[in-house]
Amino acid sequence: MRKLVGSTLLASAVLATSALATNGDNMIGVSPASRAMGGIGVGMPTGKTDAIFRNPAWMNTQKGFNVSFGGILFLPNVKGRSKQGTSDSGYVKSDADTFTIPEVAIVNQISDDVTIGIGAFGVSGMGVDYRNKSQLLANMHTSLQFMRIIPAISYKISDNLSIGGALDFAWGSLDLGAVMSGGTYLNRGGGQSQDYGIGAQLGIAYNMNDFIYLGFNYQSSIKMKYEKVFDSDGNGSYEDLKLEQPQEVAAGIGIRPVDNLKLGFDVRWINWSDADGYKQFKWKDQWVFAIGGEYKIDKLYLRAGYNYGKSPIRSKNNLDPVTPKNKIPDFTARFSDFQVEWFNLIGFPAITEHHITLGAGYQFTKNFSLAVSYVHAFEKKVESTATGGAALAGAKNSQDSIGVGLEWTF
Repeated sequence: MRKLVGSTLLASAVLATSALATNGDNMIGVSPASRAMGGIGVGMPTGKTDAIFRNPAWMNTQKGFNVSFGGILFLPNVKGRSKQGTSDSGYVKSDADTFTIPEVAIVNQISDDVTIGIGAFGVSGMGVDYRNKSQLLANMHTSLQFMRIIPAISYKISDNLSIGGALDFAWGSLDLGAVMSGGTYLNRGGGQSQDYGIGAQLGIAYNMNDFIYLGFNYQSSIKMKYEKVFDSDGNGSYEDLKLEQPQEVAAGIGIRPVDNLKLGFDVRWINWSDADGYKQFKWKDQWVFAIGGEYKIDKLYLRAGYNYGKSPIRSKNNLDPVTPKNKIPDFTARFSDFQVEWFNLIGFPAITEHHITLGAGYQFTKNFSLAVSYVHAFEKKVESTATGGAALAGAKNSQDSIGVGLEWTF
C-alpha cells in the first residue's frame, strides 16, 4: 500500500495543469456577449472578439474600425478526495479559487470585401492548490497559463457568403510545483517552463438576408512542449512534457425571426483522444452543445444561454493500481491505470458539464458600448476506484464567472 501511495502521488504531478474545466479545459466563450449566450459564435455572429476566436468569417459583419477589451473573473470551487486503505482525506477544497483572464481584439474593415483583425485571449488561467491540506492529496500545487494571439482575415465572396482564416500563435506557461508526503519529497517539479506553438483556423459563414445564419469552423491542434518540468523516476534529471491543445470542428445555425431577437445553436467536437498528453491520460472526445439568444430593447441587449459538454474524464472502477503500463510523453517512468485516474481527478478535474449563462449589453453612444456576463457551472462529481476498492480518487467541481467587455467603433 505504501508503494501504491508513493507512486500515485508521483503520477499526480505529471500533467497537473489548470482546472479551468468548462468544456474540458476550454472556455465556453471569450467575450461577454458570447459567454452570456452559452458560448455560441460559430453559426451566428456575436461580436468582434468572438468572430476572431470562434469563426473569423464573421468579421465581415463589423463595419469600420473596432476595438474591444475586457476580462473574466473566474471563481472555481474545486474539491479533491483521496482514499488509501482505511485513510480517507474526505473532500478538501483547493485554495486556487480566484483568477482573472484577459481579452482584447481589433477588427478593421479595409474594403467592402476584406476585413482584418487581431485578438489576444487568455484561454486558461488557473490551477489547483492543496498545500497544507491532507497528505493524501500530496500537497499538490500546480499552474498553467495558456494564451492565443490570433491575426485573422475575412473575405466576402458574395453578399451572403464569406470565408475567413487565422493563425493561432500560442504561448503557454506550466509549473508542476512539487509533491511531498510526510515531509519527504517524492518528486520535484522543475519550476516554471514556457513554450510557443502555432495553429490555424478556417471559417465559413453564410448570411441569408439577416434572417438565417450558418457557420462552420475548423481549428487545428497546437503542439506544445514544456522543457525540464518533471523528474518522473527520481534520478534528478528533469524531463520534458508534451501537452497538445486538440483540434476542434464546429458548426452552427442562427435565426433572427424579428429585428430585435436573435437565436443561435452551435455544436463542437473536441478531439482530446488524439492530443499528446490528454491521449495518454485517456480523455474522451467531447461533443459540446451551446444554445443562446439575444433580445434588444432600444439600447439594451438582454442575453441568456445554456452550454453542455459531457466530461472527458469519467468514473471508472476496479482499475489496476500497480502495473506501470501507461507512458506519458516524454517521461521515463510509466504509470498504472489507477495512477492515471488519480491524477485526472486530483490534479486536473476538468469535469463540469452543465452551464447556465446570463448577460446584458448597453449601447451608451453610437461609438461606445458595454457588456457583462455571468456563467454558472453546476457541481459535477466523479470518483474512480482501484481493484477491490483499496483506493479511491474523487473530484467535485463547480464554477462561477463574471465577464466585462468595453467596445468602441469608429
